[in-house]
Amino acid sequence: MLTSPSNALHSTPHFWPIRRSRLCRSRNFTRFHSGERSSSAGGKLCSLSLLSASGASKFSVRALVRPDATEEADSAGDGTLAFPNHISVKIPFGNREILVETGLMGRQASSAVTVTDGETVVYTSVCLADVPSEPSDFLPLYVHYQERFSAVGRTSGGFFKREGRTKDHEVLICRLIDRPLRPTMPKGFYNETQILSWVLSYDGLHAPDALAVTSAGIAVAFSEVPSSKAVAGVRVGLIGGEFIVNPTVKEMEESQLDLFLAGTDTAILTIEGYSNFLPEEMLLQAVKVGQDAVQATCIAIEALAKKYGKAKMLDAIRLPPPELYKHVKELAGEELTKALQIKSKISRRKAISSLEEKVLTILTEKGYVIDEVAFGTIEAQPELLEDEDEDEEVVPEGEVDQGDVHIRPIPRKPIPLLFSEVDVKLVFKEVSSKLLRKRIVEGGKRSDGRTLDEIRPINSRCGLLPRAHGSSLFTRGETQALAVVTLGDKQMAQRIDNLEGSDEYKRFYLQYTFPPSSVGEVGRIGAPSRREIGHGTLAERALETILPSDDGFPYTIRVESTVIESNGSSSMASVCGGCLALQDAGVPVKCSVAGIAMGMVWDTEEFGGDGSPLILSDITGAEDASGDMDFKVAGNEDGVTAFQMDIKVGGITLQIMEKALIQAKAGRRHILAEMAKSSPPPTLSLSKYAPLIHIMKVHPSKVYFLIGSGGKKVKSIIEDSGVEAIDMQDDGTVKIMANDVASLERAKAIISGLTMVPAVGDIYRNCEIKSMAPYGAFVEIAAGREGLCHISELSAEWLAKPEDAYKVGDRIDVKLIEVNEKGQLRLSVRALLPESETDKDSQKQQPTGDSTKDKGSSRKYVNTSSKDRASSGASKVVSGDELALKKKDVRIATGGGNDKPTKSNSSSNEEERSSFVNGEATIS
Repeated sequence: MLTSPSNALHSTPHFWPIRRSRLCRSRNFTRFHSGERSSSAGGKLCSLSLLSASGASKFSVRALVRPDATEEADSAGDGTLAFPNHISVKIPFGNREILVETGLMGRQASSAVTVTDGETVVYTSVCLADVPSEPSDFLPLYVHYQERFSAVGRTSGGFFKREGRTKDHEVLICRLIDRPLRPTMPKGFYNETQILSWVLSYDGLHAPDALAVTSAGIAVAFSEVPSSKAVAGVRVGLIGGEFIVNPTVKEMEESQLDLFLAGTDTAILTIEGYSNFLPEEMLLQAVKVGQDAVQATCIAIEALAKKYGKAKMLDAIRLPPPELYKHVKELAGEELTKALQIKSKISRRKAISSLEEKVLTILTEKGYVIDEVAFGTIEAQPELLEDEDEDEEVVPEGEVDQGDVHIRPIPRKPIPLLFSEVDVKLVFKEVSSKLLRKRIVEGGKRSDGRTLDEIRPINSRCGLLPRAHGSSLFTRGETQALAVVTLGDKQMAQRIDNLEGSDEYKRFYLQYTFPPSSVGEVGRIGAPSRREIGHGTLAERALETILPSDDGFPYTIRVESTVIESNGSSSMASVCGGCLALQDAGVPVKCSVAGIAMGMVWDTEEFGGDGSPLILSDITGAEDASGDMDFKVAGNEDGVTAFQMDIKVGGITLQIMEKALIQAKAGRRHILAEMAKSSPPPTLSLSKYAPLIHIMKVHPSKVYFLIGSGGKKVKSIIEDSGVEAIDMQDDGTVKIMANDVASLERAKAIISGLTMVPAVGDIYRNCEIKSMAPYGAFVEIAAGREGLCHISELSAEWLAKPEDAYKVGDRIDVKLIEVNEKGQLRLSVRALLPESETDKDSQKQQPTGDSTKDKGSSRKYVNTSSKDRASSGASKVVSGDELALKKKDVRIATGGGNDKPTKSNSSSNEEERSSFVNGEATIS
């Protein structure tokens, strides 16, 4: 038995000829030796490869062909199971190749493929329901993408050691998979289709998102889903002025562009991404580079699907009866045309809904009456009634008249036609869409009376919420977004648990909410929907580019955008409102940005146009639902910061995208000009309710000392000073957050005192005695920093106990005379007394020249004082009160082990220079 040509590809990657031959074995010989092939009833195996005719793309294939329909696979000589339908192929994927395998895993699914890029492996399966669901205007396609922590040898960091609900970035990839596949599905296919995509291995270099989209495109192409075209996706980056297709994760860190593109071999289906004010011309170049890469991948996928794909379920497509379109148009055409011209969304919706109910009642309950003239029933009646006035001939009972039989004709009653409710609703929606398109093409006017490139009226207000750190209300037509900004420290940052294994914290995030009340409906309020997560991320990316660096503005920034009213383009309204709210909160943004949504009417020739697509600026909800494109573009006057495009037709060309980008640029400039007229305008300064953040630098070796065991030290600093929080980093950066200046200054002084490097010989004035001991007094020379003044150093005279000279709370001047190996400070009052008093005291204590000294003897400190007298002019004097309360930087001495004080060098002064935000949006 020969291998079927439909199940194998005939070439080799080594360019060696393969001679196909029949390998036979005895039925009693159940195993074969190494190097032999089984090809009898037991099974057969072929190892083949394919090289494209052009030589541009190389495919290597290992095909295993099952000999029969049984599920039992033969055992090879080494005891491993053979997989008769296992296909292993390499196809182009940008500037490299990926390995595609099928027939090895998930064999009960409609199709299942495993795609490998480097050591990143994505498994995707496609399954269909056996019975179609009720027809609807929405394809029952469900996509689920999940990144398994086992892909990097980890488990979940939570209490439950398994993957939980879908994370936000996984939801975004689900949308990336769904959007390009949906337009390739035919209308009328209602079998529920589910795509499951799992990341099984991740190498940290090859990102799995574009790979997952391509894997899903391959799985759908191999499955029974009646898709029209193969789909693939790629990522394009701009690194060093050059566009790179599918760059590695490390390369993307330096990229000025993150563009995801998916499409077929002939058209673009979706693009999404963000950039650093990239001009439209360069964005088009990036799209062209990505489209070429997608085209090569799709050609390879379609070649494989033709050989290995399953038969498509074309017979499962159910479309409404063709005559129903004519009936709906006859019943509602004129009234529907008038209803579509109502400018107010709510009034228009109510008028269309009322008309739809009327059509439904006629076509589903009463029945549509066919025009009798069209069917000839009225014209035939006069001919049948010509003999009505003639005398009737009476035929006796039991006899039959052999002549003409006269039959009295009865007019035929028309039979009402009834249709299903779902079909009527589908047709009514499609007829409405066509009438809306026809009005745009024929009259050049939209439902609200605007021209193709006209923007709806814009109004914006800032500072609506007095206690919020920043707020704005942006209104464009019947779309309204309330944006609120909250500023905080690192504790407010969003933590992200990803496959990289390192905790990632987002210092800026935008959360988008779309309540049902925004469209005048009643609905359920729960967890954020996929739509809310997608729209929020798009607005977040659009604004992230204009934010200052963390060093310049050390705040965590949260933007909440709540859609109060919606009639299209609410995500772009969130961009505009969010930008104004940031300015109102005092965030020093680089510039203002705005967003606009572009639409399209594709087949204009059907409605009397010249066939060229029409681009619509600032589309409404109806134009989004009935149109062919939703292209959102955000940026400033010169460049683009974020973009997203959804297509509902078979794809668009670069020429159409170029036209849309140029028209969007003009629209953005108009919106930015209207935003500048905001009344009241943004305050451009921090709210008095916003927290103050002070940044200071300490030596990195002091960080763990400030934290203390189990965080005890830093907690005590927070409690003593009254600040909100203190954040310390390994590089010595300390951020203090407080609600008032007094507590912030207190914490600053404590940290400065704890981390300063005192030098022997430094003099500290007006220092407070904090506690007493039998052997001396503990003196606070700086906030949180104390030293011991031995009883022998408290006075020139002999003291029986420290309380004889001082009490707790007294303030004295002391001099640092020693720093031991543990960092403990020895202070002295004697060293600052006049020389005569010190010498007299020294003579009283040692009249006989006894060399015996007790602990902390005066002789040592007398000598130290003596050295200091020689250089007293160079001593640095620091006031304890000033050190605790002054707002300027604390200068610290960095002297060595001698008693002579030394000046601080410039580098240490620079490290200790700090600043804080106090009612202003800038950091000095």
